[in-house]
Amino acid sequence: MPSASLVPENDPSVLFNTAGMQPLVPYLLGEKHPQGKRLANVQKCVRTVDIDEIGDNTHATFFEMLGNWSLGDYFKKEAIAWSYEFLTSKKEGLGLDPNRLYITVFEGDGNAPRDEEAYEIWHTIFADNNVPGERIYFLGAQSNWWSAGDNGPCGPDTEMFYDVTGTLASGMTKEEYLTADEKQSVVEIWNDVFMEYEKKDGKVIGKLKSRNVDTGSGLERVAMVVQGKDNIFDTDIFETIFTQMDSFGYVKQYRDTFELVRARRIIADHVRTAVFMVGDGIVPSNKDQGYILRRLIRRGVRLADTYFQKATGLFPVLALNVIDQYQSAYPELKHKQAVIQGIIADEEAKFIKALDRGNKEIDQRLKTNFLTGKDAFDLFATYGFPLEMTQEIAKENGVDVDVIEFEKEFKQHQALSRSGSAGKFKGGLADHGEMSVKYHTATHLLQQALRQILGDHVTQKGSNITAERLRFDFSHPSKMSEEEIKQAENIVNQKIQEALPVSYQDIPLEEAKKLGAISLFGEKYGDTVRVYKVGEFSLEFCGGPHVTNTSELGTFKIIKEEASSAGVRRIKAVLK
Repeated sequence: MPSASLVPENDPSVLFNTAGMQPLVPYLLGEKHPQGKRLANVQKCVRTVDIDEIGDNTHATFFEMLGNWSLGDYFKKEAIAWSYEFLTSKKEGLGLDPNRLYITVFEGDGNAPRDEEAYEIWHTIFADNNVPGERIYFLGAQSNWWSAGDNGPCGPDTEMFYDVTGTLASGMTKEEYLTADEKQSVVEIWNDVFMEYEKKDGKVIGKLKSRNVDTGSGLERVAMVVQGKDNIFDTDIFETIFTQMDSFGYVKQYRDTFELVRARRIIADHVRTAVFMVGDGIVPSNKDQGYILRRLIRRGVRLADTYFQKATGLFPVLALNVIDQYQSAYPELKHKQAVIQGIIADEEAKFIKALDRGNKEIDQRLKTNFLTGKDAFDLFATYGFPLEMTQEIAKENGVDVDVIEFEKEFKQHQALSRSGSAGKFKGGLADHGEMSVKYHTATHLLQQALRQILGDHVTQKGSNITAERLRFDFSHPSKMSEEEIKQAENIVNQKIQEALPVSYQDIPLEEAKKLGAISLFGEKYGDTVRVYKVGEFSLEFCGGPHVTNTSELGTFKIIKEEASSAGVRRIKAVLK
């Protein structure tokens, strides 16, 4: 199966797909998958819960999760045997040394019993293959129970760890294993989750209709052990990124320091994540996925400014490197190259402008040995320092930040912004008069025209329609050229002249998605949705109203194209 987007389709509880199972939840709960009961995929994932660990040997914010799935088909015995075969077989698998393999299984709790079955399967496999020593350990739910959140499928798992030092091949006591894990001398490389339970509101409520298997293995860690490295950053995945990065030159005082090693790793990780985020339609902003993207880019830019002789231009150059590396597996990155580089370059440039002044300001405030919430908010509002960056800088200087006061300041700012903008920008139609309805239909034509000209990253970010004009905000990183504006205008007028019929259907949400209907990003929809169709040109989720034929619209004219906010453009247009 191809990878799903980083942005979950039907799970508002999380910002990103953090595991391979999330796009498959309906099928793990019993729905039939069109491709059958045995599946395999590579899922793009982003996890930021471990962001403070980035720079160590094994953590990454973006990673590719290899997975194979059993939906009510094979279970523990087959899954574990195949996992062992894939990891150790020189003919059929990776050819890893089985003597360096260590296993954890679920020790049991109030939700499910101790997993003796998994333990016995592993014990038999090691005995049959003459692998000596103690190497199977029972651990609690924190280590060996998997679910993607408070609701959905879950179950015990068995995890496979590999000795990356080459010195732990004869077995270990449980205490020795836990110490080796803490030191990252052994690293998790494979995980079999036995999905047979269902969780609701954080509690296990019973068993699923069928028993499923979710296996997962991070490609970066697999590359690490296969290539004989002790960290993911020394693999060929990151090799060309570092070569390009090093051409920007280090600041002399940091050569051969731990701080520089960590900074290089963080920059490489964050630029890779940023490329895939923008590739999936995310733009920098101050909320949700956009905030995480902004935070990653700005953190990386600050480190580049500190540790490299030249920081300006580093991120877009590295972004191109990432695109070139991944284009065969993800051709959409090459297709969107100009957009991805443009958005990342724009965010880098904006932050660099304020960074020097922001650094001076925070240095001044750090002299008090405490940063108030107002200090942190001022740094955020004036210089674009994300709270987490301010906390990181403060920690480097042994200073605390009043996060509670920051949150109060931020909420006050939001309240003032909301009251200040009330009535100034209504989303949608001012009324249902004849001209407003015409402009509403013209907006659908405009959005599809922009997607054809600029790319599929274009999505509606706001709409304000009156009887006099339309105003349409859309995601795009740069100013449109005169030629692009004229193209958009011509396409809309061509569709008006073609006298296309405008119709709608009320259909199930999933059917609308399969048809490719454009939805409003972040909007929550019910099980049944209304979809408006303009000939064979445009298909959108929309409540209406619209004209019945495009020939009713007249002549479309764009009167202004301008910036609305970071990564968002605004078009004003009229019908004559």
